[in-house]
Amino acid sequence: MPLNLTSSQDPAKAVEVFVYALNSLSRNYIYVGMTNNIERRCQEHNSGQNKTTKAYRPFEKILVQEFSTRVEARKREKFLKSGIGKQYLKSKVNNDKEPGNAIG
Repeated sequence: MPLNLTSSQDPAKAVEVFVYALNSLSRNYIYVGMTNNIERRCQEHNSGQNKTTKAYRPFEKILVQEFSTRVEARKREKFLKSGIGKQYLKSKVNNDKEPGNAIG
């Protein structure tokens, strides 16, 4: 029986999926997420449209990575949400706050 894949499930289709990490400027909190539109999603977080992050705004982007499939992006998102992934993000925030380093 042949596989019946829709275009959204076709592994050959190139898709832009972003994994991102946001650092709260008001509290000690890092949020990791995945989206197909990074600018819209960051605006939603900073304007309080996301229930999970509303209390932690404003945010700054500390990491944005692009993937061609949701599967790849989800693997990276899961890593960044793990203990070692959060440790990596915290060290990135701390290193970027040193004089001469810009957060981007």
